[in-house]
Amino acid sequence: MFATEFEYQKASSVSEALQLLSGNGEAKILAGGHSLIPIMKLRLARPGKVIDIGGISELKGISVENGTLRIGALTTHAEIVASEQVRTASGILWETAYGIGDPQVRNRGTIGGNVAHADPASDLPTVLKVMNATFNIQGQSGSRSVSADDFFIGAFTTALGDDEILTGVSMPVLAENQHAEYAKMAHPATSFAVVGAACVVTMDHHNCTAARVAVGGLTPTPMRGPSVEQALAGQELTAENITAATGLIVKDVGSDLIGDIFASAEYRTAMAAIELKHAVFHATGLAHH
Repeated sequence: MFATEFEYQKASSVSEALQLLSGNGEAKILAGGHSLIPIMKLRLARPGKVIDIGGISELKGISVENGTLRIGALTTHAEIVASEQVRTASGILWETAYGIGDPQVRNRGTIGGNVAHADPASDLPTVLKVMNATFNIQGQSGSRSVSADDFFIGAFTTALGDDEILTGVSMPVLAENQHAEYAKMAHPATSFAVVGAACVVTMDHHNCTAARVAVGGLTPTPMRGPSVEQALAGQELTAENITAATGLIVKDVGSDLIGDIFASAEYRTAMAAIELKHAVFHATGLAHH
């Protein structure tokens, strides 16, 4: 199927893109194109105007400063994988980017386009939520920052306004005693997450002093697991303790669950505990990919 007719305009700066967006609720932003173009071809989206921001250099780049990793919204997954800064500062993000799609997808797809699309089956929203990421947003009236807890509102829905652009993503650099991992049950054809789980554990020798966990793919937005986090904190991370704690994720995901032709809601819920257990096992060295 072909997309419906639309007006195409290419912006050379963020300010120009914002001007083109202003007062035009039917306009859509085009970054790498791996999210927008397929849904336009299926006519799930019928924008009257497409604004191409792919050439805006100020939206690209990776930097680490004062304990914060910042990635420009137009940075591709392949550029994240190629970055030694990302690998050192946030190994979980580096590994996740490496597992997205195939080389063609990683060469064109961008971190900003991925999270702005907010597909429940995407890997990055779950990882960025567990990493306490901040999303940097620019509008005509100025800039603002939104936490990962508030950015993802629902399936394919974020806190971005119709006249705003995501300019970058920031997150804390992992400390030496913090270990993070992402594990997923991947759809065999697309590598999208049927269920994905991420963790960050802070260790004092073999004991966990703090934990953050999140799961995605089974709910409209990635969900944190406070019951699991509380059960892990203060414990020696043995296989038995990890298994008992991660099983509590079924209490945290709620009832707004996704079930489809690939996997039922009940199956996804059961697999969330398993994938989360795998993630913590990998992070602590009890098991490896």
